[in-house]
Amino acid sequence: MQSQWESFIETFLNTASGFAISWLLTIWVLPLYGFGVTASQGFQITCIFTVISILRSYLWRRTFNLIALRR
Repeated sequence: MQSQWESFIETFLNTASGFAISWLLTIWVLPLYGFGVTASQGFQITCIFTVISILRSYLWRRTFNLIALRR
């Protein structure tokens, strides 16, 4: 079982690596579809999607915890 600190580190590294990959892909993929973006714009887009992803994950986790508590 992980300690709280180990869980935090795992979550941080997962989010940070996903952010970096997403940022690079945003800068690379969007121009292929005719949407030219700067690195700064790509960073902002990635920030928006990362915040939404964190909220989505949190809400699903809380939902399943609630379901488990009701059993």
